[in-house]
Parts: sequence; C-alpha cells; structure tokens
Amino acid sequence: MEVLQRRRVTVRGVVQGVGFRPYVYTRATGLGLAGHVTNTAEGVVAEVEGAPSAVAEFCERLAADAPPLAVVDTVDHAEVPAVGGAGFTILASRAGGPARTLVSPDTATCADCLAELADPADRRHRHPFITCTHCGPRFTIVTALPYDRPHTTMAGFPMCPACAREYTDPADRRFHAQPVACPACGPRLRLLAGTPPRETDHADPVAGARRLLAAGAVLAVKGIGGYHLACDAGRADAVRELRRRKARGDKPFALMARDLPTVEGLVHVGVEERELLTGRERPIVLLRRRAGTAGLAAEVAPGSPDLGMMLPYSPVHHLLLGLPGDPPGPRLLVMTSGNLSGEPIATDEADALERLAGLADAWLTHDRPIHVPCDDSVVRVCDGEPLIVRRSRGHAPLPLPLPVSVPAGLAVGGDLKNAFCLGEGRRAWLSAHVGDMDDLATQYAFERAERQLESVTGVAPLLLAADRHPGYRSAHWAGRHAGDRPLVRVQHHHAHVASAMAEHGLDGGRRVIGVAFDGTGYGDDGAVWGGEFLLADYAGYDRFAHLAYVPLPGGDASVRRPYRMALSHLRAAGLDWAPDLPCTTACPPDELRLLRSQLDRDLNCAPTSSMGRLFDTVSSLAGVCHHAGYEAQAAIELESAARRAGEEALEEDGYRFPLRPPAPGAGGPVVADPGPVLAAVVAEVRAGTPSPLIAARFHCGVAGLVVELCLLARERYGVETAALTGGVFANTVLSSLCARRLRGHGFTVLRHHRVPPNDGGLALGQLMVAAATATAAGSALLTPPPQQGEAYVPGGTRQSD
Repeated sequence: MEVLQRRRVTVRGVVQGVGFRPYVYTRATGLGLAGHVTNTAEGVVAEVEGAPSAVAEFCERLAADAPPLAVVDTVDHAEVPAVGGAGFTILASRAGGPARTLVSPDTATCADCLAELADPADRRHRHPFITCTHCGPRFTIVTALPYDRPHTTMAGFPMCPACAREYTDPADRRFHAQPVACPACGPRLRLLAGTPPRETDHADPVAGARRLLAAGAVLAVKGIGGYHLACDAGRADAVRELRRRKARGDKPFALMARDLPTVEGLVHVGVEERELLTGRERPIVLLRRRAGTAGLAAEVAPGSPDLGMMLPYSPVHHLLLGLPGDPPGPRLLVMTSGNLSGEPIATDEADALERLAGLADAWLTHDRPIHVPCDDSVVRVCDGEPLIVRRSRGHAPLPLPLPVSVPAGLAVGGDLKNAFCLGEGRRAWLSAHVGDMDDLATQYAFERAERQLESVTGVAPLLLAADRHPGYRSAHWAGRHAGDRPLVRVQHHHAHVASAMAEHGLDGGRRVIGVAFDGTGYGDDGAVWGGEFLLADYAGYDRFAHLAYVPLPGGDASVRRPYRMALSHLRAAGLDWAPDLPCTTACPPDELRLLRSQLDRDLNCAPTSSMGRLFDTVSSLAGVCHHAGYEAQAAIELESAARRAGEEALEEDGYRFPLRPPAPGAGGPVVADPGPVLAAVVAEVRAGTPSPLIAARFHCGVAGLVVELCLLARERYGVETAALTGGVFANTVLSSLCARRLRGHGFTVLRHHRVPPNDGGLALGQLMVAAATATAAGSALLTPPPQQGEAYVPGGTRQSD
C-alpha cells in the first residue's frame, strides 16, 4: 500500500476574491487528494493529502494555472503528518493575525457575465449587479480581511436559495464568489428625480435614465467606486450645461462609448490603445481625435487634440448604453467624476443628493455601499508603452515591488493629485487617486482612505514622510498624526526621481541624473523649483543644474494667465514688452501697468526655475494659449501644436539654452539660461513663423538641453542612467524626444509606466527616501522617543559639488 503524504501550502498575493479557493478545490479533487483550503489574513492556506506523486503535481503548477484575476507572489509548502480521511472541503475563513494577503482591484464585467446580462432566458437578465469570481467590485467593497462576504459591503444582502446553491457548487462559476446576487436578493437600483429628489415611478430605472439622457438631462450615476455625472455627448446643450454647473472651464470631459467601433470612429486606436481599452482595468485612455468627429458635441473637449475614451466596465454602464434590441439611446456619454472641481468624488447616496444637487437633474443610484472611493484611472501611450497619468481604479490597491526592504512607513504625497503610499518590506501600496488637498472634504477622504488601506495591508507605519513645502496640507496632516513616530521631510523633486528609480527596481547603489520637470516644488532655498537636474540616489541628492530663476508674479495668477509668466520671462531676459507680441496683446492695459509695477517692486514675486512655467511662457508668446482654464492647458496645447508641425520638424536641433557654470571656486549648480531661447521665439513670431513650428523647435531645444546636461553630468561624475520624471514628462512629444536622444548617447533611460510621473507618484519616492534616511540614521530613528511630538528629520540633502 502506497504511503500517503500531506503538505500544508500557503499562497500569498492577490488570492482572495478571485476564485482561488474554488480553483484549489477543483485541482485537489481532480487529483484525488483529501484535505481542506481556507482564507486567512496571510493568504490562502491549504492542506492536501494523498499519493506523493499527486501531491507533487498539485504543488507544481499551482501558481502557473491560477485564476485570471489572481496574482501569486509566493507559494510555500511544508510536509505535515498525514491524518487520513477522505474528501476535500472549503473551511470557514480564519480571522486574526496581521493582514498579509492582497486585495484585488475592481475589474470590468467579464464576457460570461455580459452574455448572461443580455440573455432573456437567464435569471440574471438585465441584473445591474451581475458578477462572478472573475469580475466585478473587490477593493471598493472590502471592509476587512480575510475576504469573505461578511467582510464586504454585500454583508447586508443574504443570498437567496438559488444564489446559495451556486455559491456552494464547486462546478459553478460563482462558487464562493462573495458579491454574488440576483434580482431576488441583491442590491436594488433606483431612479430619483424632482425637488427634493424622490424615487420615480419607472418600472425600469435604467430605461427611465436612458430617456432622461436622450432628452438632455444630466444624470448622477452611482458606479463601482463613486458617482459619475453623465450626459449625452452628442447634445451640445447638455454638455454645455454640465460644463457650466461644474465650473469646469475648458477642461475636456471623459467619454464612455458603447463599444470599440464607436471609439474607433472618433479617435485613432493603435494595438496598445486597444489592449488598454478592452483590458480588465478599463481606464480612460487619452487618444488622438480624428478630424470631423460627427455626433460629438464640440463642447466635450474644446480645442483639445485628444479625447479621453473608456468602455463600459460595470453592468449599469452596459445597460445605460443599451443592450442589443434596446430602444435607441445615446451610444456615447460624457462620464465625469461626481463632484465639484477640487472636491472628492461622491460615494454615499445622502452625500450625493446634497453635494450634487446643483449639478444633476436626476440620480441613478443603488443601495450597495461603497466602502472606499476609487476614481477612474487615466492612461496614454508613449512609444508603444503605457504612461499612467492617474493610477486608481483597476490598479489600486495592487502593490508595487520594491528593490530594497523598507520599514513600515506612510508617505503622504503632495497637495495636488494626492495619492499616499504605505510600504513595508519589499512592497509598496500606492493609494487610489485622492484629489487636491486644498478642500476640507478631500482631507477627510484622505484620512478615511488611509485607515482603510492600513486595514487591508496590515501595515502599521513606524515612519512618516511628507513634502518639505511649509504650506502643504498633506505635510501638516503628517505632522499632526506623527505622534512619537519620526517624520522625514523630503524635497519634492528628489521624491520624483526616487519614484522613477523605485519603479525600475534600482537599489540606490549608484546615482542617476534625475531630470525633474514640473510646475512647482518647494526648493531648499525657498524658491519654486521645477526645472531640475539632480544627481541622486535614495539617500540624498546634489542639485547639478537648473533653469535660471525668473519672478513668478502673483503665484497662481500667473499659472491661470500664462501671458503674465511670458511677460515676466521677457523682462528677465531683457526683452521689451512690445505691443506686437501676442502675450502683450493678451494682457489688459490696466493689468499690464500693475504687472510692471509688481515686478519693479518685487512684490509677491517668488523666484522660480519651473520648466512647466517656461512651457506656459512659450505657449503664450507664440500665440497658442493665453488663459489656462484647467491645469497645464497652455503646455498641452503647445504639445499639440508641436505635433502638427510634423515628424521632420521634430528632428531639428531646436533653440539652444546657453549654460552658465558656477563662479570659479564658488561651487553650486550649472544654470541654463532661457533668455536666448525666448529671444529666438520673439524673432520668429515677428517673422511670421507658424506657431506649430515654433512649438516643435522649443520641444527640440528642451530635449537638446536635457541631453547636453546629462552628457556633462556623465563627463564629471560617471552617471550612466537618466531618470525623466515630473508632470512635464506626461508630454509624450518631449518624453519621446529626450529618451530617443539620450539612448543615442548610450544612456539607460528611466521613464514612468506603472506610476504617474506627476505628483500622483510622489509618495512612492518619499517612502524610498524616508527609508534610506532611517537606514542611515540606524534603528534608533524607528524607536519612538519618550517625549511627545513630531520628530523632524530633514531627509537627504547634500551640498552641491
């Protein structure tokens, strides 16, 4: 008689809520093995017993053949005493112990569920909450681990007998699918309208909502991670009204199309874009629009060369856009976050009815609670690879692997595009997009999201990290909540560079030349940095070079009105504010006089080295954009103009930035002077050179500056790796030019793909710098001091060579 063998197998990773226990059950019973499987806070734990050959086969391909949503990090197994017995069972989950398993992101409705949704013979025909082990909400409904129905917001919906049979049938696709429900036992969709909002008498809330959309109404739609505001994208009056209500300026709206052919009729879709559009994450994908987009209101994205497109990812979306055989209705919807600009997305019905009262005409809502908000992710393609602009739904809360081990820490990110980061060991968890921290409601949302991510990751931070800006609300929050824990303040652009290094798996053993271009970041000297070349590792940085300082008159006023920045740059370069220049013409005479006086008196004129503001300057000077109705509008339109110049124009050397070395014996960074560039732009404007050609030559000139300074850094310090980071590198024209030219000179180039280059990725870099600071200071840094209060640690700054 063959001797039996029993092994305990522990699987860690994204293995709860993805059908892993049913997969283990099927695999074990197929091999004739006895035992059991359960969820624990650590992961999935199974014990299998049987013939040694069958046990070995079970273990051999357990990870390789895992369910589609599973992400297996490790599989550990050890022999334990055989106990005999027969049959294989799924045990009740074991609670307790630190959370070490990973929660799956929310994923798009799978093809099998969509087929059932459209099948009149199926009992879930047109069920707005259809889901299975391969799709649907996960992260936004989890309240605790291990992942079981009582630990989700589905806890209040007891299963009917039919659903319970599916749930307990190992052969069923919904075997142990926690959100399983049907029309008899699941959440209920309602359509509310009127003042005050009351439930309408529509027998089918979706049909009523479709009729409202077709009539031009703005609808608040409760989805997976929050509310959207929706309207018919083909109705100019509806889009115009939504834009007015949201006070959105000219910022483009995102669009949701019924199907891929509808998308392809509006924009150019390559292979990579198609994969992004149809993948399980279903982000908003920024795509180049086609000429003559019939059926699309011009008010959707006025003046924008791109359209942000996504396909339906929840059953409610598919129903809203119409199933085969449905009455005609909108095939293309504006889908924008359910909030006022600057506020967090609404998730709770009572909150949505109050906050969206002035924005929506009706509410398509439901009674499944959203435990944590999760906005749509935004992605574009650069040189055939994804460039994440906003990392949220579909990605959060998947961890990022770290190149070095870090102590348990929390990095709070920045104040714009806030996302925070928890880390411990060799993992980091970036939060979903939180928003701009200047709104009190966003700060409350930040706090709730931070608590929730701690609960599902099991990370109890011993160390905090924040930006050095003295006015950042995120840093103030960290200071208030640090208690006895040390707080490391990290320079903004150092964090950007560290984020790129961590994403690419660099252990920090060798420095890189980090090119950090953005709109604003607090500098060590109190200036507004943003055109930086840093020799950096995780432990510190040297400011190797930067753009020359110019006054930033009025702070945000110059950001909103790029002509002010252009005039400031002209003055710094010794160039007249001649009336024939577009930026001078754009400035009202009274403002022009006040601006001159402000600059003369150096009143509220912080010095800035910002590359983002230089892009604004050239955009206004070339007559492309004088007023920014949304963030980076002037720079985005300058990028679009450069594209229109054609590939040949983007092969030129472009305008040249002279370099000013530090004074002999004085040390300090090299300074790049934009004055001659602006003088060349002025000359070309006066010569009648088309603005697209000016835009292309400027982009080429900036790329030339990047290459020249990186070569100089390599010559002096031997660095071979260049990291391109900061919000300016969301510009795919500039990113592509810099990467191609740097590689031509033998550099290894790091660009962001899994983490945003903008402030949405800042917290990852803060975490890495704080960890390096803690390591350098020794374990004493992580030992709580006896006294109360914030332990301020300045972080890794070194003097320039």
